[in-house]
Amino acid sequence: MPLYMDIHKINEIDIETVKSAHLQDLAVQEKYKVKYHQFWVNEATDTVFCLMEGPDKESCAAVHWEANGIKACQITEVEGGIYDLFMGKDRVIDHGLVRHLNGEVDSGYRFILSLDIIANTKASGKIDFNYLKLPALPKGKAIEIIKKYNGRIVSSQAFDCITGIFISPQAVLQAAYDIQKLFDSKAKEASHSYNIIYNMGISIGEPLTEKEGFFEEALKTSHRLCQIAAHREILASKYFEDFCDINSTIENHIHLRIINGVELEFLNSLMDITNDKLAESDFCVDKLGKEIGVSRPQLYRKIIAITGRSPVSFIRDIRLNKALNLVRENKYNVSEIALEVGYNNPSNFSRTFFRKYGVKPSKIVV
Repeated sequence: MPLYMDIHKINEIDIETVKSAHLQDLAVQEKYKVKYHQFWVNEATDTVFCLMEGPDKESCAAVHWEANGIKACQITEVEGGIYDLFMGKDRVIDHGLVRHLNGEVDSGYRFILSLDIIANTKASGKIDFNYLKLPALPKGKAIEIIKKYNGRIVSSQAFDCITGIFISPQAVLQAAYDIQKLFDSKAKEASHSYNIIYNMGISIGEPLTEKEGFFEEALKTSHRLCQIAAHREILASKYFEDFCDINSTIENHIHLRIINGVELEFLNSLMDITNDKLAESDFCVDKLGKEIGVSRPQLYRKIIAITGRSPVSFIRDIRLNKALNLVRENKYNVSEIALEVGYNNPSNFSRTFFRKYGVKPSKIVV
């Protein structure tokens, strides 16, 4: 049967009370052909997440309602393999309550690292796409480091970068730090015909929110932070910093930048609008300012503060990143890709693409 997870917001959570409610669910679940497995309690956010199998959402919801008279904020189907990647298999079940192996209650929080690697190449002739985007050698080394700290790799066409899932904030930060050290040291002795450009984003998230599906919000945040991070930079939210004790060794050497909640909210609005308007050739800084509701000077100050680049450069980089993804899909010619990302002139698009990636789009072989 399909696997489902739901989310409940409960004031002043008491773990023993939640355990009792779980037992009441078990008492009536057979009536609806549902099987409740376990639950996570996050006392910091007054949130409970339940995992169950059932024929459909309605049957799962009916068990909660009959047993305890409660409704979930939302319930969503979860693919089993993705569930295991995020939640892991090493856990202790205490009357339905999920605990870590050390006995601590598992709050459901997971820490997500997104890593993008681009090879800015000066090689002539045709270039294999994988030579340019996430090249094999640095990609393999990064994955080794992620696994060293018990991170699990998520493969997804939706996110064009390496994504690692971690149980603890210390593990994700140490992995990011080790990747940074390795890439920076190798850059000085590289014998390849390209230069590595890399950046990372770190986010923290719960399995569900009241609006987003299984870790969707955390994945999106991590990916967006990675997109706007500068070369060699790790960009994380202030929320992550609240969970992580950055030791002096890392603090003195790591290229880590924190953005606060207000900046993150502005970034999400910025990315939503820009991605929605990307194909419009007349989409520019002034139109972006009007869409987001701030003056041109304010827009410049905010975008430079968050991304480290001007609004013009920000829009251009988002367009070129989308163009690179379209090249990978191998469905469009150069002129069609140019139009999809807001360039009416294919020659101008090719020149701009070459300046960023060191190769013309027509020279990339997928």
